[in-house]
Amino acid sequence: MFLACSRSLFFMAFIAGALALGVSYYLEYAVGLKPCGLCLLQRLCLALFAGVCLVASVHGPGRFGNFLYWLLGLFCSLAGTVTAWRQVLLQSDPSHQPSACSVRSEGLYEDLPWLCQMTKMFNGDADCAEISWTLFDLSLPEWSLLLFMAMTILGVYQLLRIVWLACKRPLSGTSSHRPPAGD
Repeated sequence: MFLACSRSLFFMAFIAGALALGVSYYLEYAVGLKPCGLCLLQRLCLALFAGVCLVASVHGPGRFGNFLYWLLGLFCSLAGTVTAWRQVLLQSDPSHQPSACSVRSEGLYEDLPWLCQMTKMFNGDADCAEISWTLFDLSLPEWSLLLFMAMTILGVYQLLRIVWLACKRPLSGTSSHRPPAGD
């Protein structure tokens, strides 16, 4: 029963991630919104999360494999949560005025080491602080933050559930229940 439940949860998490990726590509290519560096990093985290969930749902691992897959998914969703949270802070802080003449994301990735690229992205530029699209008065990074937080909560819950079930069940394979007194 545990295996079927975990496979369906992984598949539902994959569907949620794939739908969110589809919406982001639709907004980029059909609507014409250009993603900034933080948006691309969130998209990468979401693609990694969806990939982990797809592989886990197809693989159908045991208890230890489920633990590893949920741990990988949690890592991806936490990275996306931090990235989306940083962009929400950049958009909501009126005192932070990023330079309008900053390097565009196309030229940012060519010559710098990855740590410098990450630092530049998290410092933000004019593209990251601009709110170009809203739905129900929430911007894209806020929607992304909600999705990543939901996936983080799901991952933490599943990891705690796996640990709880492992603590209840002995490792030796014998039952932890006492035999009835009449036997």
